[in-house]
Amino acid sequence: MADDNTNNSVGEIEEEAPLLSTQNPDPNPQRTRSVRTKVPEAEVHVYRQGKGPIEVFKAALGGWDQDQLEIRDILNKYGFKMAYAFNPGSGRGVPIRFHPRNGRSLITYSDGAVIHIDGEPKDSLLKPVTRILLGVAVITFMIILVMKETPEWMKKLNFSGSSVSPWILACVVIVFTRMRKRTRNFLEKQLR
Repeated sequence: MADDNTNNSVGEIEEEAPLLSTQNPDPNPQRTRSVRTKVPEAEVHVYRQGKGPIEVFKAALGGWDQDQLEIRDILNKYGFKMAYAFNPGSGRGVPIRFHPRNGRSLITYSDGAVIHIDGEPKDSLLKPVTRILLGVAVITFMIILVMKETPEWMKKLNFSGSSVSPWILACVVIVFTRMRKRTRNFLEKQLR
């Protein structure tokens, strides 16, 4: 008799709850449901050599815990070679370090934080080239003032038959090597 009760109760459960439902539980199929999560953001004030702010914007925090600032993007956007923590009252603070692979700050920030960043602009390519050219010109001018006649070793260096000074060749080599290094660094950044 106990077996009859268990069979009936099992049969009733199977009849009440079918495995696959053929009816649509949502009467309005046009409406879709989505979950929205708030991305943590920080307000960033960007300064250039202590002057500014040149721009104020909201930046999304990234990383696994979503508490890191994308420093490399800020450096590239504003042409900075280094970013520093900044206090408008006291000035520039410590450098903001970032991970070399992903470009995110090593310092963590909370949602809604106000961050002041001071940047040091990248050196222009014209400045070191001008210094080199000026240095070579000054040295050449000093040699010309001291010497009355062209030395024999300088005449022997004129192997091409033209009147190209070795100082000019040295200057060209220095400029070429600096340009090559800067171009390679520029292409590496752009092709990443």
